[in-house]
Amino acid sequence: MRIGIFLSNPHPQVGGGHIFENDIVKNFLKKASKITEHEFYIIHRNKNFDKNNIEYSEKFKFLYAPNNNFFDKISENLKRHFIASPFFSKFKGPIERLAKKNKLDMVWFVSGYYYESMDIPYIATVFDLQHRTQPWFPEINHSGEWATRELNYRYFLSRASHIIIGTDIGREELQLFYQIPKFRIHKLPHPTPSYILDDDNKNKLFVKKKYNLPEKFIFYPAQFWPHKNHINLLFALKIIEKKYNLKLNLVLTGSDKGNMEHVKNIIEEQDLSEQIKILGFVPKNEMAALYKCSLMLTFVSYCGPENLPPLEAFSSECPVIASHIQGSEEQFRNAVLFCNPNNPEDIAAKIYELYNNENLKKDLIKKGIERAKAWQATNFTDGVLKIINDFSGIRRNWK
Repeated sequence: MRIGIFLSNPHPQVGGGHIFENDIVKNFLKKASKITEHEFYIIHRNKNFDKNNIEYSEKFKFLYAPNNNFFDKISENLKRHFIASPFFSKFKGPIERLAKKNKLDMVWFVSGYYYESMDIPYIATVFDLQHRTQPWFPEINHSGEWATRELNYRYFLSRASHIIIGTDIGREELQLFYQIPKFRIHKLPHPTPSYILDDDNKNKLFVKKKYNLPEKFIFYPAQFWPHKNHINLLFALKIIEKKYNLKLNLVLTGSDKGNMEHVKNIIEEQDLSEQIKILGFVPKNEMAALYKCSLMLTFVSYCGPENLPPLEAFSSECPVIASHIQGSEEQFRNAVLFCNPNNPEDIAAKIYELYNNENLKKDLIKKGIERAKAWQATNFTDGVLKIINDFSGIRRNWK
């Protein structure tokens, strides 16, 4: 088959999406370069795309798909609203036009977002369906965002030949919300990012000096969205100070997505300014050092469970406190200390427990390392290749 691999090329400040796509694609193309029964085409939307940055680039063909123009956006929206209309279905988006021109048999959308649906068979990747499970967050429900997500996901996912999701709960949600048959949904958990697995500890002193980090601190890398739950973590720090007479330092990283001002205001109100450092966006090559310098990761996000920071922490020998949400036990197993993200008292109790219990800390680190090594990028790409190989028997039945 002729397989298109669509790269969304997310900016590094997107965070997990950027790390996930780069890691998966790098590993996939390494394996694909040795495969003779399929041809692989890399579809990208960056005019300045440098194919020389891709290993084995001479083995693949590169196709440029421009972003949707005004007409493409209008026609795609009309197709979603008038799904049975033969007239609107004639209008094809830029990815499908490119795929048909190059006679592609299948397209894999690597990143977990929605794109244009197509008549050509395609594989969709889904990170989460939080607009359905937690529709109250402003980043999900303001300015028509909820309706946009719902229309796009419903149309895009319903037409996908196969869908990749990371957990059993995600598979159940796809079946519940969009009535997608189970056999079209494939569970492939997020792999531990390779940049963490390959880190050599050389950056620790440099990062400590660059950011003037305190000697001991807890760590929370998360974009400043409301669903990341920074506020309850701040309240937990204040509880620890009052209840246990212990002032703990907290280092926050991540880009501002509209909620940083609110977080800073709460820091001021709770008189926590001396204990909190906000570093903003931190490049990937410095993140591993931050994990390794920290006492623990406090991953208190409401959304998930397919989140990369706990996996990164596992590989960095950093013990983890994580939100007890749907699917989290499946992803993290017994390698984290779970907390109720809605309860600052519980978050505080878990932080204090881990801070004082060396045996617990060592046990979580041991189990975290085992979890980090259990599922890596090579496992994920093997799963994708199996989907492609299995589908080739179906695809050969038409021209």
